[in-house]
Amino acid sequence: MTTIAIETPLGPSRVTVHAAADPLAVLLLGHGAGGGINAFDLVTLADALPSRGVAVALHEQPWRVAGKRIGSRPPTLDQGWRPALDWAAGEYPGLPLWVGGRSAGARVACRCFDERQAGVVCLAFPLHPPGKPEASRVAELASVAGPVLVLQGERDPFGSPDEVRAAAEKFRSVDAPSVELVETSGAVRPTSASSTSDPQRLMQIVTMPGTHSFNRRADVRKRIVEAVAGFVGV
Repeated sequence: MTTIAIETPLGPSRVTVHAAADPLAVLLLGHGAGGGINAFDLVTLADALPSRGVAVALHEQPWRVAGKRIGSRPPTLDQGWRPALDWAAGEYPGLPLWVGGRSAGARVACRCFDERQAGVVCLAFPLHPPGKPEASRVAELASVAGPVLVLQGERDPFGSPDEVRAAAEKFRSVDAPSVELVETSGAVRPTSASSTSDPQRLMQIVTMPGTHSFNRRADVRKRIVEAVAGFVGV
């Protein structure tokens, strides 16, 4: 495990790299607005994926590195994330760069997606504030020009799996991409698999036990790992 400081316009951010011996891909993940990289799902992926050939880099926003307790506004979060994208692309040239994060970190990854990145992993995408479904953030999620995996708690007050699917289907109906709701087994086929839809526009939604923070049982941890590993094709 290696920790690297990355300069941003807002001060230093930080990535903690869990290296793979012979990496096939890299996964850059950000944290949520109310916590850091010690979130159990981020730790679960960082512990499990390197042995499968995926280097996992956990990114800490400048506000978190500075010791603040409250997250920044979306435009500021994006400023803190983009230098980490540049670092990852330069550090792992030629490897598929997958990105994502937990909650607010997933929003950042969706907003900043570009052609250098292979796809987005969203751990509990906050579709709307609790009790305010009219304040939808679906545009951030459904505008990603690449494959997306959403792991969503079945009782998430920020948006259930069915809410996420319905909103994404409605938003993306113009060019009719596929939106799949995967059962709680967490089995996700690689995005390179044959499909009637364009795999580069495929969104897969996995229903997870629990709420916005998921259930922390051992079987749930396994589902998280298997879903993400299947999505990135390892």
